[in-house]
Amino acid sequence: MNGLMTAAKFESATRVVFGVGKVATLGEFARELGVKRVLMASDPGVIAAGHTGRGIDSLTAADLDFHLFDGVQENPTTENVEAGLMIARQFQPDLIVGFGGGSSMDCAKGINFLYSCGGRMQDYWGIGKATSPLLPMIAVPTTAGTGSETQSFALISDAETHVKMACGDKRAAFRVAILDPELTVTQPPRVAALAGFDALSHAVETYVTKKRNEVSCDYSQRAWQELAPNYLRVLDQPNDLDAQGHMQMGACLAGSAIENSMLGAAHALANPLTATYGIAHGEAVALMLPHVVRFNGRECDPWYHELLATTENTPNCPNGGAEELANFLRDVATRAGLPDKLEACGVERGRLANLADAAACQWTASFNPIPVDRNDLLKLYEAAY
Repeated sequence: MNGLMTAAKFESATRVVFGVGKVATLGEFARELGVKRVLMASDPGVIAAGHTGRGIDSLTAADLDFHLFDGVQENPTTENVEAGLMIARQFQPDLIVGFGGGSSMDCAKGINFLYSCGGRMQDYWGIGKATSPLLPMIAVPTTAGTGSETQSFALISDAETHVKMACGDKRAAFRVAILDPELTVTQPPRVAALAGFDALSHAVETYVTKKRNEVSCDYSQRAWQELAPNYLRVLDQPNDLDAQGHMQMGACLAGSAIENSMLGAAHALANPLTATYGIAHGEAVALMLPHVVRFNGRECDPWYHELLATTENTPNCPNGGAEELANFLRDVATRAGLPDKLEACGVERGRLANLADAAACQWTASFNPIPVDRNDLLKLYEAAY
């Protein structure tokens, strides 16, 4: 962990390029894909920070036409995707760039589904619903969180029902992901806390799902090694490019773990909290994950021991199994300023049963290593209340 991480590349379904200043290569990689017209999806905060402009400068230097779609919001909805689709139809791009956090990257995927295949976003809820090839895409993440840059899923909320739809298709994977730690330095502290905990949760949940396999476990372990020692470090020292680089790479590796495994009950419990109460996703996961780890520990304790053993000689990282991991997750979430009780977030006890009903319908619940039903999920909500 000593010294600034060096520039690196590794191959997966997505070509991943890492290094300080690598945002300047966006135009180069776009040209390698043989395109001329680039639609970039970004959000107002990233644009105001000046990062999007650096990407645009690179496209301009590569003599590429571009159009900026700035209508991305947190937890992108079908309305955001439709607005981006209107721009795409007018501009007619042959490449789409998702420049920003998970919301920008997911919105870029959603626009691609509709522009390339037609229909409504709801038509792509599930797996393998694309009806024709999608445009090539490049991801430039500016947070260390969702790992969307190495996933073939877009998470889009229905603007009317607020239900999060996971729309996945192998054709929706980014061709290239450019990881530049300089882009994460300007994250507001709360964004860094929420995104970073989300990444941690991905490393933890993917390691024990029913779909776990040798490849996914390797990604999960590598992600944990990057994330666990550096989560609080980047919050305490946001200008530390070394720590930011480790977090960014960890989030990316955790995204690959999701792609090869899946998530579990913590994410199933988190989504209804976001849909019903508007609780930020990272906050919702932080509320529920420690309780899910303890619940799963009845059967998965050896696996949690394995995961934690990868950082057993690393300061401030836990040793042991489920109980130690749950305590660590609760402690770092508290130190990051995230609440530890549902009641503190305005959740009414009388609605826990309805939330449990909704959680039981979440796709990720089916991948939890211990089968969960509505009653199990209700007990987990009660434990977090």
